[in-house]
Amino acid sequence: MLWALLIRLNCYEGSDVSHALYDWSYARQMLYIRTLEAAGDASGALKEVFGRDFLVRRPLLDAIEYDDVVPPVLLVDEIDRADGEFEAFLLELLSDFQITIPEIGTISAKQRPVVILTSNRTRELHDALKRRCIYHWIGHPSLEREIAIVRARVPGVPEVLAAEAAAFVERLRTLDLAKAPGVAETLDWTQALVALGQSELDAEVVDATLGSVLKYHEDLQRVRDHGLQQLLAEAREAAARAG
Repeated sequence: MLWALLIRLNCYEGSDVSHALYDWSYARQMLYIRTLEAAGDASGALKEVFGRDFLVRRPLLDAIEYDDVVPPVLLVDEIDRADGEFEAFLLELLSDFQITIPEIGTISAKQRPVVILTSNRTRELHDALKRRCIYHWIGHPSLEREIAIVRARVPGVPEVLAAEAAAFVERLRTLDLAKAPGVAETLDWTQALVALGQSELDAEVVDATLGSVLKYHEDLQRVRDHGLQQLLAEAREAAARAG
């Protein structure tokens, strides 16, 4: 079986070339120049300090220069958190898979990496970028799958609690909420319930910890108006069927 190296680029507001592609190690450059000056030999320092020995590699450069039988997988995570300027830069780079570092020259990929971009739709991506992608929507997992995730990610969670928590969150997603809870909220909530020593759900604890799952006041009120007891009964029934 052949394994591919995963190279991950986490995007955020203000992401730029120095974060994603490359930067210079200014501290090492200054130390090198001062060392040469102390030795009385600083004539070629400027040219030398902008060589590969002082280059700080970032994920995009690692992906382009990766040289192995199996191409790497480049994960550009949450591209929607970066601004449009960075998105345009990324689009150009991923079209040619080459970059030019003025002090070094042009670097082209020997083999193109497999690129995966993720987005939480905090903003709409440019059409030019979307045209170059195969779109895939990842929805919420099935109840059985989510229970398995909870049991794997929350050590020591009682089996009944894992099933009931996952089933309760699944019931919440059927309501008209401003922000439906994801798997991350299920895990956070389950960890809180385990820390409280719960082995199963009860209405009082659910009401007290619901802020771990829902992050809008309107959603909390909507769930309470719908009826916690009813949701809890439905969750227990679904959890029992899921095993």
